[in-house]
Amino acid sequence: MSQAVARFRRAAIERATAETEIRLTLDLDGNGDVRAETGVLFFDHMLDALGRHGRFDLDVRCSGDAAMDPHHTVEDVGIALGQALRQALGDRAGVARYGHAYAPLDEALARVVVDCSGRPFLHFEAAMPEPTIGAAFAASLVEEFWRALATNAALTMHVDLLRSRNAHHAAEAIFKAGALALRDATRVTGDPARVPSTKGLLA
Repeated sequence: MSQAVARFRRAAIERATAETEIRLTLDLDGNGDVRAETGVLFFDHMLDALGRHGRFDLDVRCSGDAAMDPHHTVEDVGIALGQALRQALGDRAGVARYGHAYAPLDEALARVVVDCSGRPFLHFEAAMPEPTIGAAFAASLVEEFWRALATNAALTMHVDLLRSRNAHHAAEAIFKAGALALRDATRVTGDPARVPSTKGLLA
């Protein structure tokens, strides 16, 4: 991979609202080095899985109202990470475009399919087996994160939880499958000047 392509595939995002303040850096061609400090320990665990299995270098710091409710933190980090993915991908020339993966965790099995289409869409078919993960993390926040990421990265994503009896296992299987699918879809496989689309652009 040329140095020009490597530089093209990095991004830095700063996002501040009345609810959260986020600083995030992303390198699509990293080694899976992750530093996640969001104030939500389970979410940090999921971001670590996402970066490590996707082999993205990810550094995300978020401060805000997580002690009241993790919702804003999870959604806003999803927005910022989606923006970083979109920035790092640029016009998406040379990327594989499509990726899919299955990931198990004990009894849980998840499937994620990704198209770097330039058109934001999320289909999320995952009936979480428990309403909360641990003491305070609502299982519904898993969908909120992926919807924010897919929308802001302009990805088409299909997320399916095929089976599970434990919400922690279900969420982790989804994040790991998402990481693997994103890794495949964003990898450079062809001519860095050619966009993988019959239209000539992904938008």
